[in-house]
Amino acid sequence: MHILIMGGTRFVGLHFARTALAAGHEVTVLHRGRSGAHLLPDATHLIADRDADLSLLRGLGWDATVDVSAYFPRQIRKLASALDPGAAGRYLLVSSMAVYDTPGAPAFTEDSPLLPADGPEADAVTPASYGPLKVRCERAAREAFGPDVLLVRPTYVIGPQDYTRRFDYWVQRLARGGEVLAPGRPDAPVQVVDARDLAAWMLALLERGASGAYHAATPPPFTMGGLLGAVASAVAPAGTTLTWVDDDFLRAADVPDSALPLWTTNPLVRATSTADPAAALATGLVLRPVAETARDIAPFDPLPQTLTPDQEADLLAAWNERLGKAPRQV
Repeated sequence: MHILIMGGTRFVGLHFARTALAAGHEVTVLHRGRSGAHLLPDATHLIADRDADLSLLRGLGWDATVDVSAYFPRQIRKLASALDPGAAGRYLLVSSMAVYDTPGAPAFTEDSPLLPADGPEADAVTPASYGPLKVRCERAAREAFGPDVLLVRPTYVIGPQDYTRRFDYWVQRLARGGEVLAPGRPDAPVQVVDARDLAAWMLALLERGASGAYHAATPPPFTMGGLLGAVASAVAPAGTTLTWVDDDFLRAADVPDSALPLWTTNPLVRATSTADPAAALATGLVLRPVAETARDIAPFDPLPQTLTPDQEADLLAAWNERLGKAPRQV
């Protein structure tokens, strides 16, 4: 196949491009040339801003288009209008689990109700607007490219080259050892997918001409306790302990979600962290163990907004004093 990737030089797009090239497909990546322009020497590079002029796409065509960088429906409509009819081939949109309204029960499927997304369209991506914008993007994709589009709804994506480095924080922190502050409850739901597994599966979907919506996530029940335990098994030195600190205590201490990545007290996020990936697994999604992903994370300096060692030590001291006993270990 000849595949167009809208993006392709960062994280999911980069892993997909590498996977497709390794499989012998022809890959064109459209990007702004600001990051990773030196990557993917075997791909064709088109330098353009999808929010500006896309006229360079006229007269070109592909068997498939993979869109990893659409956050606004106008971007999808603009892409469709810049292409000749049928030039996109089969269109795959990387959407998000954030499209869902509160599911009625755990292990919800792809036909669960979506968030309402009517009224004025948000002009900026925020925690509040992200989900409704992705709903609108899915709607725009079907309107522009027909009912056979592929809608991939991943949960938290982890793995090498993750520029958010949410999962990386836990790898680095557990690798340091000692007493580790674990936020909330160990049974709090969370789901992840390795970007490399996501990429390989998306390519397989395109190769077989699949369509429809699919979840990409670890099967529930998967929890923060399970996640941190898997990471610890891969990287933590002997004697490392986890101390689980209550949500209310952390909130009272003004600890933001970003300080402890993948932690949330948002009921909607927790409810939508129990998605059933059975449909994706039936179509060939293979999930590597979280411990394997942890071993593949390269060391980096901690992110500025995450908890510093001193802040963590202070919180643990206050929490243990409140408990009036030795740190809880799990």
